[in-house]
Amino acid sequence: MAIFVEQTNQEDMSTYDFDQQLIDYQRSLKSFAYSFTNDDEAANDLLQETYLKALTYRDKFQAKTNLKAWLYTIMRNTFINNYRKAVRANTIIDRTDEQYFINTAATTKGYSNPDSVYSYAQITQVVEDLEDDYRVPFQMYNRGFKYKEIAAKLDLPIGTIKSRIFLARKKLMVQLSDYK
Repeated sequence: MAIFVEQTNQEDMSTYDFDQQLIDYQRSLKSFAYSFTNDDEAANDLLQETYLKALTYRDKFQAKTNLKAWLYTIMRNTFINNYRKAVRANTIIDRTDEQYFINTAATTKGYSNPDSVYSYAQITQVVEDLEDDYRVPFQMYNRGFKYKEIAAKLDLPIGTIKSRIFLARKKLMVQLSDYK
């Protein structure tokens, strides 16, 4: 009779066992997520989304199979789907007879509209007029640096960096209110 109970428990994983195994795999899943994103915050988001899907589709998991491999597959597929959505969001479909796919960033390189050059010069001047404490972190952020990288380069706490970038944006919105 004891053997029958053990076999039944192995076939039907309890919710507690399932949740406990999810927690046990957290560190390896986080590393796997980081290998995709190379960003700690994005890795945490991917991990959270993977856990949500695993809990939502727990009934799809088959007992006596490899839970870790199932979780890795969910994470990989989630990352790929998110990447594809991001690429699609940055593509514009041209509805002309030729029906070309146009990437807006590529079409604006090397060509300038006189109105946009004039506006760009004004906006650049307003940014340059900001105090160094606000301008430097703001420009670094706009060039693609992460908050942590800016904090390390400027030797300031990350909260200070976030605050200064936020305040720079507020100042720019006030000074550039005509460009809404």
